[in-house]
Amino acid sequence: MPAKIYTDKDADLGVLKGKTLAVIGFGSQGHAHALNLKDSGAKVIIGLTPRSKSRKVAEEFGFEVMDTEEAAKAGDVIFMAVPDTKIGAIYKESIEPHLIKGKTLLFSHGFAIHYGTVTPPEDINVIMVAPKGPGHTVRSQFVEGKGVPALIAIHQDPGKKDAKKIALAWAKGVGGTRAGVFQTTFKEETETDLFGEQAVLCGGVSALITAGFEVLVEAGYQPEMAYFECLHEMKLIVDMINESGISGMRFSISETAEYGDVTVGPKIIDASTKKRMEKVLKRIQNGQFAKEWIKEDEEGQPNFNELRKEGAAHQIEKVGKRLRGTMPWLKKRDLKGAQASYH
Repeated sequence: MPAKIYTDKDADLGVLKGKTLAVIGFGSQGHAHALNLKDSGAKVIIGLTPRSKSRKVAEEFGFEVMDTEEAAKAGDVIFMAVPDTKIGAIYKESIEPHLIKGKTLLFSHGFAIHYGTVTPPEDINVIMVAPKGPGHTVRSQFVEGKGVPALIAIHQDPGKKDAKKIALAWAKGVGGTRAGVFQTTFKEETETDLFGEQAVLCGGVSALITAGFEVLVEAGYQPEMAYFECLHEMKLIVDMINESGISGMRFSISETAEYGDVTVGPKIIDASTKKRMEKVLKRIQNGQFAKEWIKEDEEGQPNFNELRKEGAAHQIEKVGKRLRGTMPWLKKRDLKGAQASYH
């Protein structure tokens, strides 16, 4: 049976009327949710640490900014818009003491609840609203009168009546119901999200692009040609897949390209690749990845930072930067500096 798709008619922004929505953090998702909800007529306050660089940014957008603890105290719905590995400590220190019966704790990713870095009291609502796109897209689509599809999940609903209504109202406030909202669970969202990021969307795609670039360059072809064929044109193909599915993309490309797709693709991503993907999923399901990532963060992210440096120093980045400079039609968007982070 197909999943129910919730739209604007299924959600009531009136559910949030009279409530104070406390957004803890003003980074990628935090700023987008806060601005969209504010534009939707909700009362939004921002909670940040005293030394946060984001305080000035949030104030310039017209928000009332409080220390995290004060925002948690004032908020009826408290949105944890901070990095997964920081949520546990921030929750314990500044949020938990102010969670009284009837309040709602909201997440945009199930990591903290699913892996137990946060254990909320039983008499509060615990919900998730997870737009399926980065914060800058959630905001830009909303401003254009559109929306990004979103997931909702209900972990706790002690009143057995209002948790889902609040989740749907929040989803409507950020624009999700314009595109469609789907109900899931914290477990399902967390495990599928991590798998998709690691095996396909980020890890899989970036590794495939880099490997293809290296093969061509090592075979003596110009780096510029390798960049165009393995990275630049990726967007063209992905856009077609996004709009029309894989079959639609195959219909749009040449027969030569399509024949190469269906005959060679399975030799690159073969049964052994799928087996390794299954191992990746197993590590996510049994919590090994979460433990590794939390430990890495606690130790100051030494391995993570080294891998970041290696990636940024790769030849494909240098070639790409130079070539993108010759393409005036590309949007020059500084994604690294576009949004403030929670500090």
